[in-house]
Amino acid sequence: MINKFKDMVGIEGVKIKLEIPSEVKEKDGNIIGRVIFHSKRKQQITELRIRLLEKYSRGKGEQRLSDEYELSKLYFDRPINIEADDTMELDFELPIKLVKSDMDEFEGRFLIGRLATAAKYFRSVKSEYRVEVEAKVKGILLNPFTMQEINIR
Repeated sequence: MINKFKDMVGIEGVKIKLEIPSEVKEKDGNIIGRVIFHSKRKQQITELRIRLLEKYSRGKGEQRLSDEYELSKLYFDRPINIEADDTMELDFELPIKLVKSDMDEFEGRFLIGRLATAAKYFRSVKSEYRVEVEAKVKGILLNPFTMQEINIR
């Protein structure tokens, strides 16, 4: 009975670790990383999703607004079998596809760029990026999940 409950909620099930650099350059085009799976019990991952997300914030105090955008994703739907007390690694390359606002486009120009940078500063415009990994495991209700922030220059 206890083992059935553990299996259902994922206790002693698949644990996910994400290895990515703390900073990448947009011109590199990809985030190269590795997902490491470990399980104390024999498990089967039926789906795996890796996503690059941007949290775009602007404004101050009560006027602060935030939006979240999915910039790119990888989706694996082939089964991944993990044996008991085993570790498995999956290397990946996640494309970097940043969305540029008109203000971002102006920043690349000489005189207008300085005005755009100042306007973004005074409006407290900020973008934060993170990579999320979620796996669906056969017979488990709660999906294992991890995320890590990344700086994109």
